[in-house]
Amino acid sequence: MEYRTLGNSGAVVSTYALGTMTFGAEATEEASHAILDDYFAAGGNFIDTADVYSTGVSEEIIGRWLAKRPEVRDTAVVATKGRFPMGTAPNDVGTSRRHLTRALDDSLRRLGLEQIDLYQLHAWDPLTPLEETLRFLDDSVSRGKIAYYGFSNFLGWQLTKAVHVARAHGWEVPVTLQPQYSLLVREIESEIVPAALDAGIGLLPWSPLGGGWLSGKYKRDQDPTGATRLGENPERGMEAWKERNANPATWTVIDAVESIAASRGVSPSQVALAWLADRPAVTSVILGARTQEQLADNLAAAQLELSPDETDRLTRLSEPQTGVYPYGPLAQEQRSRKIEGGR
Repeated sequence: MEYRTLGNSGAVVSTYALGTMTFGAEATEEASHAILDDYFAAGGNFIDTADVYSTGVSEEIIGRWLAKRPEVRDTAVVATKGRFPMGTAPNDVGTSRRHLTRALDDSLRRLGLEQIDLYQLHAWDPLTPLEETLRFLDDSVSRGKIAYYGFSNFLGWQLTKAVHVARAHGWEVPVTLQPQYSLLVREIESEIVPAALDAGIGLLPWSPLGGGWLSGKYKRDQDPTGATRLGENPERGMEAWKERNANPATWTVIDAVESIAASRGVSPSQVALAWLADRPAVTSVILGARTQEQLADNLAAAQLELSPDETDRLTRLSEPQTGVYPYGPLAQEQRSRKIEGGR
């Protein structure tokens, strides 16, 4: 396992983080603890959760695991999120000081921690003044409740505005952004990745396998079956599945991933993860395993280094079709000048 600094902070995290949205939902507490054991045994040190994951149960499962393993508790980097509803009252949602004060305290209690290493706003809140939210986060750092903070699901302009407002007031600045990002979802490269690079923000991609598509478990024009999320519960997104299945670009990317995987004797998941971990601004890729077997396969990506030709092939074939002004012309210029961004 390799390690990188957490965005523009001095904290160090493994290049693959353990996402825990399945804890308490698709994985029992016993299975979740086994996954955590395997992850840390492999050299991982970065746990990502959120208060809304199983309505607090994911945090509770992690908290009980940490309580039983004091030797890991001192080395683990724990990240959680607040913003989405945890109740039905008007103030049970958002990024107001009122809601986040309670959300942060509740997360600390469920996790059994005195300080959360990375506290993330789960999404932008258009109703709360940004200054109110950022001042709360700065105060929470000063009080020792959180070490660093970041965002999730922010747009490029929202990220840039937050960074500049924090700097203007002399407050703590964000260190990370958690976006959806994979070989099948690269639209963030138009504005969000450049904004992150400009601000020194580290990316923590979620859904790195495109909802399972890049693992090879779905077949062209065959409805999902068996031990897959859609196979077990088609209501979770069959319309989106059909739309992606009907897109020829989907299968161009998957065919390339599977071809490289076969030639290297590895799984398609490992190829897709290795490509993503090496993208500009990426700090740590969030793995969302439901089983120990899935986790073991995904973690093997840490040992895989794609060749320049393999990387170029995947990058070229998965490039999003952004022909709309101004993205199309700018993307064409970058391709013609062969400009590459640094991490």
